[in-house]
Amino acid sequence: MKEAIDKSVYSRIYIGKLGELTLKGSNEHFFEWQLMTNMRLALEGVEARLYTRSGRLYVYCTPDSCPGVEYALSHILGITGWAQVSAAQKDIASIAEAVTAVARQEAGKGAKSFKVEAKREDKSFPLNSYEIASQSAGPVFDAGILAVDVHNPDVVIRVEVRDECYVYAESRRNEGRYGVSGNRGLPVGVSGKGLLLLSGGIDSPVAGYRMMRRGMKVECAYFHSYPYTSKEAEDKVHTLAKTIADYGVDTHLNVIPFTDVQMRIKAASPKEYTTLMLRVCMMKVANMLADRISADCIITGESLGQVASQTAANLAVTESFAERPLYRPLIGLDKEEITETARAIGTFETSILPYEDCCVLFTPRHPVLKAKIADAQDIYRRLEIDELIQQAFDERKIFRYSLRDTLGSRFATRPFVPQDGECRGRLHGE
Repeated sequence: MKEAIDKSVYSRIYIGKLGELTLKGSNEHFFEWQLMTNMRLALEGVEARLYTRSGRLYVYCTPDSCPGVEYALSHILGITGWAQVSAAQKDIASIAEAVTAVARQEAGKGAKSFKVEAKREDKSFPLNSYEIASQSAGPVFDAGILAVDVHNPDVVIRVEVRDECYVYAESRRNEGRYGVSGNRGLPVGVSGKGLLLLSGGIDSPVAGYRMMRRGMKVECAYFHSYPYTSKEAEDKVHTLAKTIADYGVDTHLNVIPFTDVQMRIKAASPKEYTTLMLRVCMMKVANMLADRISADCIITGESLGQVASQTAANLAVTESFAERPLYRPLIGLDKEEITETARAIGTFETSILPYEDCCVLFTPRHPVLKAKIADAQDIYRRLEIDELIQQAFDERKIFRYSLRDTLGSRFATRPFVPQDGECRGRLHGE
């Protein structure tokens, strides 16, 4: 329900398009509720008021709050696109005045041509969509502000007649079909919880992001083998966890010390099996952690055939040790496709920093390509490694990152008390 909003204070308006959420039939309100919950958590330190109606998210904020609101709208999943809008009274003269003001702004940014598209949700409005568009575009053309081009305009000025009239520009400079591109999909929290095995590479953050786009809340596990992997390698993963937390509202990063486990594998496993057995031991810890956090599944960034441990046979071996469903959202993607998403979500530049993870440092020269499940189970038994795995699990450290803290530290417009410290996050439970 729309709350009373003091528009003299909250004078800036944003509208987000909800996209897929509107296709959920009788469950639509649940998905909208989750989106609203995520937005309210994110904007806790920002002066803003919001509500949903008829497939739109409305955000009213103060001028100083605009950067924080725009950051949230660009990251929260479930918003197909968004735009800052101008409100006009529900008469054609006011609408035309607002369209002219938007046209002048776009002309100042370099636009040369335009067209107006209107949508009339309020059918009591006396003009239809075509009449609204043509009559509001006339003053812009008559004043020589922009030329009309109905086929390939530099800017489309959109008018939506709803509870109020909203006017905004959609130009070629924007990637989205609705003002500025958002992150389509489902709100995080509607599809259960998954445990992501997060490395410092390109793939695993993208895998986590793809599952979050389907509404899954994601927690992270990172296996660290100090001193064989550096402090900088761990810092990479903290940065990656913080980045994906901005899309998933929040996340916990579990840093698991794996040096002793890895040294036992190196000493006692056949050389060609060392990488595969490392993956197996990671899966054993993941089972324990998934049970502790009540995760519905385990998520990895594996892609079929990308490296030796990701052949069909070796993937089957790894999966045979999983006690929960194992999701591989990148399984059919190539590196170029994965990299494209990594660049889009802001993890690529961090992932390519030259600090190797534990998998790379202990990779054998000639790894097994077609391992058998029975052979892997036999090698695992002979490792006698369960005690070291339990010790690694018990000694894990947990850090929390959240979009709320990002917005609060960068864009807060009212007193903000960070929950998780500075850039590294606070150790959970401190």
